[in-house]
Amino acid sequence: MGTTITLAEEIMLLSLDDESGAVRQRQSVAPALAGAILLELVLAERVSISGKHLELRSTEPTGEPLLDGRLRLIETWLRRLSRRRVADWLTKDYMKVTGPVLERLGERGLVAEQVRKVLGVFPQRRYPEVDGTVERALRERLATAVLGNVRPDDRTAGLIALLHGAKLHRLAFPDHSPAAVKPRMAEIADGQWAADGVRAAIRDMQAAMVVMMAATAAAVS
Repeated sequence: MGTTITLAEEIMLLSLDDESGAVRQRQSVAPALAGAILLELVLAERVSISGKHLELRSTEPTGEPLLDGRLRLIETWLRRLSRRRVADWLTKDYMKVTGPVLERLGERGLVAEQVRKVLGVFPQRRYPEVDGTVERALRERLATAVLGNVRPDDRTAGLIALLHGAKLHRLAFPDHSPAAVKPRMAEIADGQWAADGVRAAIRDMQAAMVVMMAATAAAVS
């Protein structure tokens, strides 16, 4: 595959059951997807995060449809107020982002959409894996950084920080207990691997994800 898939797509690949195509830990995955797209836009210098506020830096397309779609939405959202809280954007976006991420994986030929009727009425969508090579390479990258204690590149470090913030340790490392991988993932998340602005953005997004997941859990219970 010629192009690098986005961080959000990587998180989604980790969450999908390869055979049934069901999204596991959906309530925690959705905030992580929204955070991943936002982090990607920060790394691409399209938006910045300062003092827990989101600011638009450039509307120039990145060339990645998933990111550019979100960039246009952020531009519209910020039209009335040039600075808004990161948490407010993530809260607004995380319930809507799963579909576009799955659609993009389908366009790349990595998953296939299957629709069946539940009780003969309600459509239920599943996304079983078609091409497992990308996910295998992704898991190898994560294992090298976390289990092998090898310094990750910036994108991998950002991905690990998002997975750690959303408490998705078991999705990333299904054969290891969360307790076994948390310390190293926390070390990477807190490391000096990125510029101050990017590290601050990740901290703000992690804090926002914790609040969102707590609110979602309370609503469900």
